Amino acid sequence: MTPQEQQAQFAENGFLVIQNILTPAELAICHGEIQRLHKLAIDLESSGDPARSDFQREPFANERMQHELPVLRKIENTRLHSDTFCTLAAHPPLVQAVQNLLGEDLLLFRSTLMLKPAHHGSPHALHQDSSYWPMQPPSLVTASIALNQATPENGCFKVIPGSHKWGLKQWGDIAKKQDEAIANREDIDLSGQIDISLGAGSALLFHSLLVHGSGPNRSPHSRNTALYAYFTPRVHYVPKAGAPRQKTFPVVAGLDGALEHTLVARTIDST
Repeated sequence: MTPQEQQAQFAENGFLVIQNILTPAELAICHGEIQRLHKLAIDLESSGDPARSDFQREPFANERMQHELPVLRKIENTRLHSDTFCTLAAHPPLVQAVQNLLGEDLLLFRSTLMLKPAHHGSPHALHQDSSYWPMQPPSLVTASIALNQATPENGCFKVIPGSHKWGLKQWGDIAKKQDEAIANREDIDLSGQIDISLGAGSALLFHSLLVHGSGPNRSPHSRNTALYAYFTPRVHYVPKAGAPRQKTFPVVAGLDGALEHTLVARTIDST
């Protein structure tokens, strides 16, 4: 697919699949790092380190531990906890694909590991990311890199093609029990919903207004995803009342080689 075809598909559907972003050797490094981060979670919990809040346990798991490691739902701010996943945010094939959609200058809004442990991974309710993010206009691109094979059986992404054109809606809580319905809203047409199966090392790129979620993992195979959200300096930081009035973001590419870029709140909320 040419870059122009990728742009057209993304504009029409709100998402794009890029095959083989990572090699088997790179995937092996990621798998080892995930094991290390699970062990780090234990140490942070034991010491009471404030950084433990970035390591979220699976809220609906029947067990707290699996193979002597904590059953985790996600790890936020991975760039702060892992050189491997910090570097992956600027992986050249990934950056090139995102730049084709957004342009040369890229800032990093979010770096996360989404984890669906074997037998325990909970579903994620359908939602739009921009409903939860203080960024306007809502035009970020998220790259979700499959670190294991992602299938309907182990809770792969579900998307509604074209739903990025629906406008911004409110969605409620995302975390769900395994047997709960994936949709919080009754006014959403689910007839076009599709599963996005991915081979390990491939990536799903999607618009921050795309309606998406994921099913439960009832299989014996974990599904781990490295997730990065990118935006350009044309997007403004619009925090809620009481939040910091400025925020500094890492620069992934462009901006004359700067390492960070600080955004000041575009408007001041009245109180």
